Amino acid sequence: MDQLLTEIVDKYNYWLYVVLMMIGFYAMIGKRNLVKKLLGMNIFQTAIILFYVSTGVKRGGQIPILDKYAALSHGVDASQIINPLPHVLMLTAIVVSVSVTGVALAILVRIYREYGTLEEDEILEKIRS
Repeated sequence: MDQLLTEIVDKYNYWLYVVLMMIGFYAMIGKRNLVKKLLGMNIFQTAIILFYVSTGVKRGGQIPILDKYAALSHGVDASQIINPLPHVLMLTAIVVSVSVTGVALAILVRIYREYGTLEEDEILEKIRS
């Protein structure tokens, strides 16, 4: 039992990401307001980005910029070099996320001007009538 508790406490960051994902997922599924759905999507994306960035962290690792003379004379210990790929991918994901949020906000403004509300039920009712 103590070993299980230790495992859970050691991986507290993963539990934080799961909680953030579930909050975002609940906001996307459970809420009827379109702005709240958009905020839920952003929380969900942020949790995924944090997860990937944390998996790319290596304790005691160095940045992947090497002195070529030192690398040629002593070699490179790849276990001490941080892989930049997760960080670069998540930087791209952040840019895409901001872009998607901007487009979604523009669409929400257009929806509000057309229907006078951002509540999903009221919009669907107005479309049917």
